[in-house]
Amino acid sequence: MGETGVAVASSPRAAASSPRAAASSASVASSPRAGGVGGRHHHRRWGGAAAISPSYRAVLLALWLVGFALVFLWQSTSVGRARLYTRPPLLPKRAPSAQGMGQWVAAPPVYDLREFGGVGDGRTLNTEAFVAAVASIAERGGGRLVVPAGRWLTAPFNLTSRMTLFLAAGAEILGVQDERYWPLMSPLPSYGYGREHRGPRYGSLIHGQDLKDVTITGGQNGTINGQGQSWWSKFRKKVLNHTRGPLVQLMRSSNITISNITLRDSPFWTLHIYDCKDVTISDTTILAPIVGAPNTDGIDPDSCENVVIKNCYISVGDDGIAIKSGWDQYGIAYGRPSTNIIIHNVTIRSMVSAGVSIGSEMSGGVSNVLVENVHIWDSRRGVRIKTAPGRGAYVSNITYRNITLEHIRVGIVIKTDYNEHPDEGFDPKAVPIIENISYSSIHGHGVRVPVRIQGSAEIPVKNVTFHDMSVGLVDRKNHVFQCSFVQGQVIGYVFPVPCKNLDLYNERRELVKQSALQNISDIDYSF
Repeated sequence: MGETGVAVASSPRAAASSPRAAASSASVASSPRAGGVGGRHHHRRWGGAAAISPSYRAVLLALWLVGFALVFLWQSTSVGRARLYTRPPLLPKRAPSAQGMGQWVAAPPVYDLREFGGVGDGRTLNTEAFVAAVASIAERGGGRLVVPAGRWLTAPFNLTSRMTLFLAAGAEILGVQDERYWPLMSPLPSYGYGREHRGPRYGSLIHGQDLKDVTITGGQNGTINGQGQSWWSKFRKKVLNHTRGPLVQLMRSSNITISNITLRDSPFWTLHIYDCKDVTISDTTILAPIVGAPNTDGIDPDSCENVVIKNCYISVGDDGIAIKSGWDQYGIAYGRPSTNIIIHNVTIRSMVSAGVSIGSEMSGGVSNVLVENVHIWDSRRGVRIKTAPGRGAYVSNITYRNITLEHIRVGIVIKTDYNEHPDEGFDPKAVPIIENISYSSIHGHGVRVPVRIQGSAEIPVKNVTFHDMSVGLVDRKNHVFQCSFVQGQVIGYVFPVPCKNLDLYNERRELVKQSALQNISDIDYSF
């Protein structure tokens, strides 16, 4: 921009005006008013232009016309330079420097998958095109890869830091169904081995690890389709030798944004965020068949910190959202909790499992979770915490607020005997702590059992609070608010009638009745 400023300052327009100024200066200098050597002062009225001879005025007029013509010609033919009488070009963004002075930086490059040989016909394998595009972005230090409308078949590929993967309207990335194209990866350290088989596990269709500043987004919900049907069939037939891979998996990464896309038909968990920080998932649709699509969890934040999940729709074949943090002794050793998680404005359907789950793999600990403004419909469970001896760690400071339950078998669940373990090496004396769980503004209809909290002598549930709850029942059976080894309180009006394990308070939070029956059991699985 400094060069442009110089060009304007030395423009023909400036040059054209200089003869006129010089001529005027010369006239003034030679005038009798200015005086001369030994000359006499003549007190004539100075007439300006009238005092200049006609021939001299003609010369000045000619010079002015030539200068104007040069300026016009220069403006009309200049290319790549700033032009007079036009809006100046937009400047690139200023990146602040450490000294605060700033420097000019170019916008990140934008690539189209077709530039790398991509063909969106649903048959051509585009793995090399994706790999080449990501490599170009990595070489440039960041960039944006646009996947245009079309059906783009690919094997798994990796993302890179400071990258945006953008799926245009009508774009669909398709996972190749032949597992021979899917690479094998080491087991997750907090799980001990692949979740379904010992040894390596299949990687995800879209994968990234040890990254920063990654965005996956789209226009009008572009789609990433795992085409999981063949995986589900092989899993049921027990012909797979390794744990199935997720659709999208990001590991040990930070500043992750996933928005405005559709994820569907994953071979296994759909969106697995593992040991990540500062993650936002918004305006995302996640789909899988509600039956016959085993373990297709929607979103699994696993040993993650600072996660926001908002404005999403999820209908899948397992838990809609499952917060995890490792499995038994392996999760205890890895020691990464899931904490500071907000789930807000989400609609979920899970006919074979739960809308929002914590666990059962929670051996790194789970704390500071807010689940609010969530609508769960046509599901087996509403909101659930599940754990077991051997898990260790804790589930603490969990708030459920403004939850709507519609046609649910069991609305609120805490289960402490979910006895599934990676191997025989777990410690049965490593029992989890479950405490400080709050349920407020819980409403709905068509619920068979609104509450089933099953603590035990070794894993009691402590400080549970119910406030403002009214759930319509499928029928009027007794014992629909079920408790075992639970300590806590009910504040104000709660329907159905709460279990006898809980203290009763009025709306002013004044104690009405204190329970001495925290350890009684009223659990009934017959309906």
